[in-house]
Amino acid sequence: MTKRGLGRGLGAFFAPGEDEPRDEIAVKAIVPNRFQPRRVFDEGALTELAQSIKQHGVIQPILVRKTPTGYELVAGERRWRAAQMVGLQVIPAVVREYSDGEMTEIALIENLQRENLNPIEEALAFKRLMEEFALTQEEVARKIGRSRPLIANTVRLLNLAPAVQEYVSRGTLTTGQVRPLLALENAELQEEAADSIIEGELSARDAEELVRRLLNSPRPPKPKKQENREIFLAEAEERLKMALGTQVKIKPGKMRSKIEIEFYSPDDLERIIEALIVPEAATATKTRGPLVV
Repeated sequence: MTKRGLGRGLGAFFAPGEDEPRDEIAVKAIVPNRFQPRRVFDEGALTELAQSIKQHGVIQPILVRKTPTGYELVAGERRWRAAQMVGLQVIPAVVREYSDGEMTEIALIENLQRENLNPIEEALAFKRLMEEFALTQEEVARKIGRSRPLIANTVRLLNLAPAVQEYVSRGTLTTGQVRPLLALENAELQEEAADSIIEGELSARDAEELVRRLLNSPRPPKPKKQENREIFLAEAEERLKMALGTQVKIKPGKMRSKIEIEFYSPDDLERIIEALIVPEAATATKTRGPLVV
């Protein structure tokens, strides 16, 4: 098995050599790459890939390394996942030897060069490359073919409040909308501004103006009545989270308010719907009143 150096570029990792055998490995014998930076996989894109594999098979082999218990993915997790979706028992693979450090760098650079990470995942990947491999922003930029300012601006997103980062990860807010929030003093204010951007459907320029207003005018103390209302809403959110088993956000407004319920797949949505619907028997009982014997 051939071991290849990072200095030869990403193509040296993923292009099988002419003398390298392509093995047929049991799908169940393979585990995901522990160093995979991607946290979200597009279900629609995976379904399309699965349909292609069902019709044409896996054309490009995945890349794995041998472990004491089987194999670990180096590259090709989408193909591996799609193969499972269509019930393939084996998948073509090239087996190579890599250290943990090489595995990390390969996984990071592969995903970054193919531009399939969301902005927060990219920021985390850039940060890991700099911290774990002692790379400068300039060196990271050269490895993945991006500009140094882009690297710097992306990493700065990690200074946002966790809730705001989650909005970016899900695509609820763009980097242009949240970048102005970095000028705000604390996480709570960033979250409030982010919620205002979402509720008002503000553009990136509008978000900049919102932050300017917040910086130029001190925040008035919250009335006690408002504080009590916020405690009530927080308690209501927590009750809904416990009942539905997912994240719930109550967004109060002057004229109307909203409840946002998160779900992560069609099955998850069906589970939440079933939890919300009152059973027919219970509804009927409430409508008829108590039974009289």
